[in-house]
Amino acid sequence: MADLSPQELRVLAAVADSGGFSAAGALLGLSQSAVSHSVRGSEAKVGAVLFERGRGGASPTPAGERAVALARRILRMYEVLGAEARGAGRDTVAGVLRIAAFRSAALHLLPPALERLTARHPGIRPEVRVVRELGAGTAGEVAAGRADLAIATLNAGGGSAGGGVGGATGATGATGSVPAGAAAPGRLLTGVLREEAYALVHPAGHPDPRSLPLLDWDENCGSYTRDWWRAQDWIPRATVKAEDDGMVLTMVGRGLGMAILPELSLREATDAVDITGLGPSGPVRHVGYVTAPESASTLAVRALIRELRSEAG
Repeated sequence: MADLSPQELRVLAAVADSGGFSAAGALLGLSQSAVSHSVRGSEAKVGAVLFERGRGGASPTPAGERAVALARRILRMYEVLGAEARGAGRDTVAGVLRIAAFRSAALHLLPPALERLTARHPGIRPEVRVVRELGAGTAGEVAAGRADLAIATLNAGGGSAGGGVGGATGATGATGSVPAGAAAPGRLLTGVLREEAYALVHPAGHPDPRSLPLLDWDENCGSYTRDWWRAQDWIPRATVKAEDDGMVLTMVGRGLGMAILPELSLREATDAVDITGLGPSGPVRHVGYVTAPESASTLAVRALIRELRSEAG
């Protein structure tokens, strides 16, 4: 199989990102026919159809999704090559560092780490995207080549993930959790940064918080806590779903129900709510980083991981 050139990789990524050959050509300054010719050549070299063509544009096939993800990751290595060479042996790090994080991590875990990182390495330019922990979640951004590092919820038990408390009956949707401490989907690398206990949060001063309806959001909980949820006969099925954990916390403060939230989410708690621990047998979640093997050795990612570990204590 002939190797794909960097330009061929750029064309594949542009078609996937823009959804069509004409739009990709506009992004790259190429004609539609040039883009079409490049894609056909790449498909011939790879030996697989990479895009479904139609009147609505072009969408990656399963083979195309994998090829495009790898193309982005390879192109990213081209981008950082210069900074890596210049920084070798000089303890200097520069360039864009792309980070994906779920909401509460982006609000509370990342900022102090990034503050120290940029103070030590003024040449680093962080780009942070908030990604919901649903489907592929933040780890999926790394696998797809759109992020160098992700802050993700990790399944310390090693099982697949499921999301939504859904009361004692278990999960109702899929989260982006990945196994901790080993290769994640797509041969990604993970590391645990912190373990967080869940707590009961309810309107301040309420005489019987367990009588309140349960408030929940789609990203909450994972398959590794399902056994705990199922064993708690006092937890009702969620009757109210909110967009995110911050909204849940606000609604609890307004007296609309009770919720079970992890520690990072509770950093925004006000005097309008009370927080009660769930004891040593209560559920926990593991928050960690996810990165690709080729990114794990780069100066910027290594420096960020050091700061994240320092922040996690």
